[in-house]
Order: sequence, then C-alpha cells, then structure tokens
Amino acid sequence: MIHSHSSPESLNKIIIDTSALETNFRILQQRVGQDIPVMAMVKADAYGHGMIQAARSFSRAGCTRFAVAEIQEGVVLRQAGIVGQIFVLLGFQDIETHLFFNYDLTPVIFDYQALRLLSQAAVSNKRKIAVHLKVDCGMGRLGFMPAELPTIMARLEDFPGVTLAGIMSHFPMADAPSSLPTLEMYRHFQTACATSNQQGLVFCHIANSGAALYCPETCGDMVRLGISLYGYYPDGAPGKARNKGEKLIPAMSFTTQVIQVKTVPAGTGVSYGHTFISDNETKIAVLPVGYADGFLRALSNKAQVLIKGQRARIIGRVCMNLCMADITDIPGVEPGEPVVILGSQGVETITADEIADWMGTISYEVLCLFGNNNERHFIKSEYCKIIERK
Repeated sequence: MIHSHSSPESLNKIIIDTSALETNFRILQQRVGQDIPVMAMVKADAYGHGMIQAARSFSRAGCTRFAVAEIQEGVVLRQAGIVGQIFVLLGFQDIETHLFFNYDLTPVIFDYQALRLLSQAAVSNKRKIAVHLKVDCGMGRLGFMPAELPTIMARLEDFPGVTLAGIMSHFPMADAPSSLPTLEMYRHFQTACATSNQQGLVFCHIANSGAALYCPETCGDMVRLGISLYGYYPDGAPGKARNKGEKLIPAMSFTTQVIQVKTVPAGTGVSYGHTFISDNETKIAVLPVGYADGFLRALSNKAQVLIKGQRARIIGRVCMNLCMADITDIPGVEPGEPVVILGSQGVETITADEIADWMGTISYEVLCLFGNNNERHFIKSEYCKIIERK
C-alpha cells in the first residue's frame, strides 16, 4: 500500500529501516564467509518487521534463501515476487500439498505422513520434490530422532518423486558463547549427517544466529539467521558489548505522541488499582499506547520512554490503549510532543533488550509484539523518507 497523507494514521508508528536490514545481512554474510549461504528467517512477519518488505530487503543484499513457519507465508512471498528458495518449517495439512509444487516451496519433513503425501502428489503430477529432513539432536522439539535416520534413508526409495536435499537440526543453547553443549550437539549432528550424506550431495545445516556469531565452527553448509538480521544479538546487550566487529543495526523503532498533559497533587493515585501514588505534585503525560499495542502490562511502573530526549518513567498500570509517564522534570511538554518507545531521541536510546529486561522476556518477543500490533512504516535511512505503509 503506497503511503498517502490523505488516509488517517495511527498516532503509534513502527518505523522499519530497510537500509539496516540490508546492512545487517551484508555484515553477517561477510562474517560467516561468502561461501556459506545465509537463510533469512522471515517467519512471524519477519519478527514484526514485515515479511514481504524484509524479504525484499534481504534479496537486495544478496539473499536467495528464506524460511517461513507456515505454508501460506511461503505462498504470500511468492505472490509478492520473492525469488529463491523458500523453506516451510512447520509442516502442512493434506489439502495444502499441491502448494509446494504450484509455488516451488521446499518442505521441511519431520514425519512419514508428510513423505507419503508429497510422494503421492509428485507421482500424480509427474514431478519431483526436494525435501530437508529435520532431526532432533537435543532441542526436544520437532524432528526425527538421530537413531531413526538409517531407517529413513533406507525407506526413501519407498517414496518415489521425493529426493533428499538437506538434513537440518536446531540448537537450544547457542546464544551462550563458547557453549560446550552446543559443540557436543554439533558432533551428534555431524554423526547423523555422516550416515546419510555419503555422497556429499546433501546440505547439512544447524547454525542459528547464536551459533554463527559465537560458534562459527558449526556453520556447516548453510546458516539460518533470525534475530541478528534484525539488528539484535541472541544473548542481548552482552552480545553487543562483546562484539568486536561491525555492530548490527536495530531496524525497528516505535514512536507515538503525548495526547494530554496534566499536573496532579501529592497523594494522587494513577491508573487501575492505584499502584502508583504521587509523593509530590507530579506532571503527567498521557500516551496512547497500551497492552493492545504490545506494550505489555508487565511494564507498569517499570518502563521508560523518551520525551524531549530525556527518559520519563511509566507510572501506574499500563492500560489497554493508554499509559502515563512522569514528566515532572521535563519542562515544555505539550500535547503532540513526539515520544519514543523504542529507538533513539537525542543522545538517549531505548533498545528492545532493555524493554525485554523490564518485561522479563527477550528481544524477539518485544519486536514481534510491537511490530505485529502497530502500523508499520518503511524508510531507507539514507533518505529518511517514508516509502510504504502497511
């Protein structure tokens, strides 16, 4: 949808800098080596950044492999003109099998039923389809167990039309630098691959952002990058501080504006339950942001926002569509004053890692909450011009 000033806009805006997405891809591709392909995780609407726009940005930077959770996401990407390989991670329903062939999508397989359905469809369409097998090497989530692999390999000929193109697994603890469990799990994965990849024709991949950054020896034939492409380190602020090379650039910011300013006397309760009661005369800015916008109730009396380049504390309970900030020490604030929830204003910056600490969660969840619950605008930072709104 093309940006139009005539259509009404929300006061709450998520700004996505597509230049940051492209730059992050290039930084990470250089880091893992140009000979190792990068698969961009664009599931969950690209961690709140907008799946189509993010995929286009990564494509411009040279990406030719993408991953989505559900098959309809892959269809949407194809319909938007995204080229390259698109992997579907969470399986499919019987009635969706034809979509893999119609839209040239790559299935990730973790049970025999999927192999049967794809084989039947391939034979009836006189087609072949290449699949990647998911192996559970320690995540305890989706995947065949490694001990099942020899049997699966022996049975592949029972599924005509299906060819094995890859074997993949997933690390549960790669966000911990120099993680011995990660290296041990990688050895299990290598052993599993060795029994199945004797001709060297199968792509073996397991490394996520944490592994690519902290255990580069696990990069294998391909890396699957998610949070790092969006400008954050999987272990949060410590990872950023530890990074010696070019820093990743957070692509998302979240802005709003003050809708009312009021002064209340000492002893005034603020918001539901009066969990905040003013000790002194207090000046309050009311903001049109609440838990319906992903600004969770857990941020009550904890979070801070930026107003006039200064930090202002959220006081009282966060409501569905409103919250209150203490601006007693910030003079000159009027309704309409710009507010930064996530991002920079002046010399101050609030990151998704900091918000995650206040929420008791991780940056991934913050980005999904904010990006998927608010109006997104896309800019290229060198022009700082809004090019698209969705």
